[in-house]
Amino acid sequence: MSRRAFKVTILAGLALGTAFAIRNLLAQSTSSRDRVLVDELVLANRVLAHEIGVLDAYGHVSVRDTRNPNRYYLSRAISAGMVTAADIIEYDLDSKPVEGDRSDGYLERFIHGEIYKARPDVMAVIHAHSPELIAFGSSSVPLRNMIHTGAFINDGVPIFDVRKFGGTADDMLIRNPALGKALAQALSSKTAVILYGHGVAVVGASLPTAVSNAYFLNMNAKVEEQAIALGGTVSYLEREPGAKRPANVAPAGAAANNRAWEYWKRQVAGK
Repeated sequence: MSRRAFKVTILAGLALGTAFAIRNLLAQSTSSRDRVLVDELVLANRVLAHEIGVLDAYGHVSVRDTRNPNRYYLSRAISAGMVTAADIIEYDLDSKPVEGDRSDGYLERFIHGEIYKARPDVMAVIHAHSPELIAFGSSSVPLRNMIHTGAFINDGVPIFDVRKFGGTADDMLIRNPALGKALAQALSSKTAVILYGHGVAVVGASLPTAVSNAYFLNMNAKVEEQAIALGGTVSYLEREPGAKRPANVAPAGAAANNRAWEYWKRQVAGK
């Protein structure tokens, strides 16, 4: 081999090695970012189930992929308090598994996919079966804001009745894309929507925010029910007619949400 050919071979080898190194670094980076997101979702399941009591054995929480907004992560059909990283499935916005055929997903995954499809601002979705909120969906008494951390309730919490879209009293599950789309339309630009006789869907601009929103929504419902039960006149924390929440004020404050999130995660660590 000539000296020139030798140099070309060496340079080609170095270039190829560099390419492989870069590809491996990118793969490691991607894998690392996926693991962080999945780990956060696992913790969200445990926080919602064990620490703040929002999710029962049938509720679920998802998070949108921060690198690809057309993907989201959701556990297989398992009780939230038992979810591990191995249970997490990646879906597209049609709620189809990205990798292979899966028959072990939640029937109501369409709640998540259709909301993500309709709301680019939403990064996390929670579906719960909170008795306190189901009660307001079945009553003429409206859910109104009682606590300062529930200010987003002043924007309205619509009620969705699946029976108007083909559901029945015997089957109120959001089991297909059409029902998921109808629910997303009912949610509109709001933070939460009550599913009549069924539960609630709550969203957030981040996973910690969605968890906080679900927590404070439940708390608000309990406080309102207790205040009504006391008798007398109930005082609500409502805005002046025509007033809107300032654009720079988050529902509970991003810093407060993150502080609560870090505390809740610490409480469920190791569970």
